[in-house]
Amino acid sequence: MADPTVDLVVDARVTIRGRDLEERFTTSGGPGGQHANRSQTRVELSVDLRRCTGLRDAERDRLIARFGDRVTVVAAEERSQSRNRQLARRRLAALLRNALVTRRSRRSTRPTAASQVRRLESKRHRSERKQQRRRPTTDD
Repeated sequence: MADPTVDLVVDARVTIRGRDLEERFTTSGGPGGQHANRSQTRVELSVDLRRCTGLRDAERDRLIARFGDRVTVVAAEERSQSRNRQLARRRLAALLRNALVTRRSRRSTRPTAASQVRRLESKRHRSERKQQRRRPTTDD
């Protein structure tokens, strides 16, 4: 269980309560000798989106559609557990922040007259260049 007093600020509108976050610590493995094998510095930070109280219904539905019921991030780059905790919190906040951004749909527009002329000129130049590369034909 994460520290229930420290909330995760995702953006100006969304804050995940500390009690909704779950932390797990394990050994990171890999090179590093006894420190890596014995110290539980690898951090898994997760949040159950169904039970999270810091989200509005529309935000919750959007996140669940994208990630499922649970979002988990892992940090094991640093030797320090506290540094990996900070990295995991930053990663989770960035992941949620990016998922909550609403993308505007593209409105199709008509090409301008100038862009059509540029496109046709470009095609004409390419055609001429390719014709110049051809072997000359012998007309008898």
